[in-house]
Amino acid sequence: MNPTIRKAVPLVVAAAVLAAGYYAWLQLNARDETPGLVSGNGRIEAVEVDVATKLAGRVAEILVREGEFIKAGQPLARMQLDSLQAQRDEAQARYQQALHNVAGAQARVALRESDHQAAQALVTQRESELDAAQRRLARSETLFREGASSGQELDDDRARVRSVEAALAATQAQVRAAAAAVNAARTEVTAAQSAVVAAKASTARIDADIVDSELKAPRDGRVQFLLAQPGEVLGGGGKVLNMVDLSEVFMSFFLPETVAGRVALGSEVRVLLDAAPQFVIPAKVSFVASTAQFTPKTVETASERQKLMFRVKAQIDRELLLKHLEQVKTGLPGVAWVKVDPQAAWPERLTVKVAQ
Repeated sequence: MNPTIRKAVPLVVAAAVLAAGYYAWLQLNARDETPGLVSGNGRIEAVEVDVATKLAGRVAEILVREGEFIKAGQPLARMQLDSLQAQRDEAQARYQQALHNVAGAQARVALRESDHQAAQALVTQRESELDAAQRRLARSETLFREGASSGQELDDDRARVRSVEAALAATQAQVRAAAAAVNAARTEVTAAQSAVVAAKASTARIDADIVDSELKAPRDGRVQFLLAQPGEVLGGGGKVLNMVDLSEVFMSFFLPETVAGRVALGSEVRVLLDAAPQFVIPAKVSFVASTAQFTPKTVETASERQKLMFRVKAQIDRELLLKHLEQVKTGLPGVAWVKVDPQAAWPERLTVKVAQ
C-alpha cells in the first residue's frame, strides 16, 4: 500500500468517529432542548405498607404468599390468641363479680334505709313520750303547789322527763348514724357500678386486641415480601409482611434548580421506561419538593454541574394502572418528560402509547 495512503487511513477513521460523535451530540442536545419540555431520570415507585402486629406475640399462620394480589380487608395473618383469650376470661369473671357486688351493695342500701326509717319512727315515739311526760310533770307541779300531791311524785315525774329526753337524744343520734350508713352504702353501690364499667371496658379492650390479632389488608395491593414466618415471636409493631398498592404508582425524578421552579403541580408528564421504550405512559406532576437537596447517588443527571436538585413526583393515571396491574413493576428506571410550557405540543415520539 502506498505509504501516503497508509498514513491517511487513520486520519479518515478519526474524522469519521468525530463526525459520528458530533452527530450524536447534536441529536442528544436536540432531544434535551425540545422547546417547552424538560426531562429527568428516575425510577418507578409505589405506595408501600408494612403490615405489623399491634401487640407482641407468636405468629400462628400466614394466609398469603409473596406476589399475591390482595383486597382491602382480606385476612393476611393471624397471631396466637391463647394469652388474650385467658385475659378475656379473667375480665369476664371480674365483670360478673362486679355485677354481684352491685347487687350486694344495693341490698345493703335497702337495709340501711330500713334501719334509718326505724330510727325515725323511734324518734317520733320518744317525742310522744316526752310530750306525755312533760304534761304529767306540769300537772304534778300544779298539784304539788295546791298540796294535793306529794313531793315524791313531783320528783318522779321530773326524773321521767329527763329520762325520756335522754332517750330521745339517743334515738336522734341513731337516726343520724343510720343516715350516714345509708350514704356509705350508696357510695359502695357507686363504686361497685364503676367496677362493672371498668370490667366491661377491659373486656371490650381485649376483644379489640383479639380482632387486631387477625392482620388484614389496609388496602388493595400486592404482597411484596413476607418478613415473618409461623411460629416466630414478634414484639409490638413487629412487621409480618410488606405490601404495595399498585394503583398508586409514580415516578420520582430530579430536576435542576434552574428548571424545577417552572414546574407546576398538575403539569403533564410522559414517562418512558428503559424496560419498555416502545410505550409512552401519561402522568401528571403530583409533588415538587419545596427545598433543594443533593442528588441521590442512584440518579443520574444530564448535567454533572448541577449539584442541587429538586425531587419531583409524576403520578400515573389510576384507571390506566388498574387495567395493567399484572404488568406494573416498581423500581424500573426510565425518563420523565415534563411540559413546563402549557402551550407546547408533544412531539411525535412522546405521544401516548400504552399497552392494550
